[in-house]
Amino acid sequence: MICTAGEGWYVQEGKEPVSLKPGSVIMIPPEVKHWHGAKKDSWFSHIAIEVPGENCKNEWCEAVSDEEYNKLGD
Repeated sequence: MICTAGEGWYVQEGKEPVSLKPGSVIMIPPEVKHWHGAKKDSWFSHIAIEVPGENCKNEWCEAVSDEEYNKLGD
């Protein structure tokens, strides 16, 4: 995933949040539960590149709670 504009967060389950700015690149391994989105005071645009493979799928999980989102810093 490449952040192209705005500012956002990448949060991988069980790890510290990563602040995203234009030019930030995140490599997301298969089977890793994560979410990404805009910071509270910004918008966020990105390009996602998916590598093809056998029996691959993209699974959308539960929505991020307001409580979890509001814990993130600036």
